[in-house]
Amino acid sequence: MKNLLKITTLLFSIAILASCKVNHGTVKSSTAPGQVKKVTGAKSAKAYAPGQQKNKKKNN
Repeated sequence: MKNLLKITTLLFSIAILASCKVNHGTVKSSTAPGQVKKVTGAKSAKAYAPGQQKNKKKNN
């Protein structure tokens, strides 16, 4: 009976841990595109805008 309880507890623990969802989405930058432009010395903030990142990936 004790073995059955241990196995049930183990299986329940594995099921709980395996059901955790991990979200690997995009992380919003804490710095605005214009501020990054100033720091890097670029002429345009377009390369740092969130909507332009897909174009950057597509061209490579």
